[in-house]
Amino acid sequence: MAGVARQSYDATYGRLPGRRPGMNVSAMGVLSKYLTAGASAGAAALAMLTVAGMPDTIAAREFRAADIQEETYPTVQALLLMDRLVAERTGGRHRIRVFHSRQLGEESQTIEQTRVGAIDLNRINVAAIGDVAPTLNILAQPFLFRSIDHLYKVIDGSVGDDILAAIEPNGFIGLTFYDSGARSIYTRSPPVRGLPDLKGLRIRVQQSDLVIRMMKALGAEPVAMPYGQVMTALSAQLVDGAENNWPSFVTTGHYKVAQYYSVTEHTMGPEVLVMSRRAWQELSDADRTIFRAAARDSSRYMREQWQSWEEQSRKQAAEAGVTIIGNLDRKPFEDATRSLRDEMRADPRFGRLIERIRAVQ
Repeated sequence: MAGVARQSYDATYGRLPGRRPGMNVSAMGVLSKYLTAGASAGAAALAMLTVAGMPDTIAAREFRAADIQEETYPTVQALLLMDRLVAERTGGRHRIRVFHSRQLGEESQTIEQTRVGAIDLNRINVAAIGDVAPTLNILAQPFLFRSIDHLYKVIDGSVGDDILAAIEPNGFIGLTFYDSGARSIYTRSPPVRGLPDLKGLRIRVQQSDLVIRMMKALGAEPVAMPYGQVMTALSAQLVDGAENNWPSFVTTGHYKVAQYYSVTEHTMGPEVLVMSRRAWQELSDADRTIFRAAARDSSRYMREQWQSWEEQSRKQAAEAGVTIIGNLDRKPFEDATRSLRDEMRADPRFGRLIERIRAVQ
């Protein structure tokens, strides 16, 4: 993010030497809280190995993790924390090497690499992986969640656990969810002040059948393209706009060319952290417990940072002259996408889970 100092990460020794506003990464802060808790968890896991009659030392392994966001982004920082936790709790046997900034490819490319085991861990938006793991499309539905608190109650509870478990037949082990905030539409021109303004606009969307259909239902012309190509498309006027959350809008620099941000909040689909089934099968039961716990701890840590990132990003966009359209009527947007929700509710694979989500208070 502009104006925020980047911090380097020493993958060999696991150091997080800098500190940036809102991240709170320090030996005496949030990070140490998780690492302190991790020491006892690691001891317990090693004890489990011994009790089970297994050797107390197994082959060390470096796991490859992919994230398309840049290094200081909250999801990347969460993965770096997970590396520290896993290293602490396995006595240094296992490490996670985080490849951020699309080093291993765009999301659509890393999904297949993860499924075949070339990538061990992957942080992906639920909409991006929904074509391959359809149950995750439930969480990507437009206007499914009443609020962010409603989303948290769902993904932190039994429904979230059941959705994570449901993607194993698709070749992934679901470990946890990360925040992604609410996605809204932003444009170069014209500004979107109501549903009619979207008609005919070329809006970049994720490479997801559900999102493409959603944007068509809203009257726009969806243009599916990789995340890393959006800035070029906006600058060259190949698209009129895109849709994403506040931090992504700012860290990508999209706010410099798309100066109208319409707070549609049409979807609140979270990110999901998955592990390849191949890598999972190489872990002992005790190490699986460690990885799951470290993933959940990294998710809680990331959530603590997300709100400040959203606030900072919105403030930075406003100071740069972005017109924020926050008083538009969202009901027409919700009505226009109702058929997508009805269709998924009628699907016997998803209907029961959706009803459970709707019932969460």
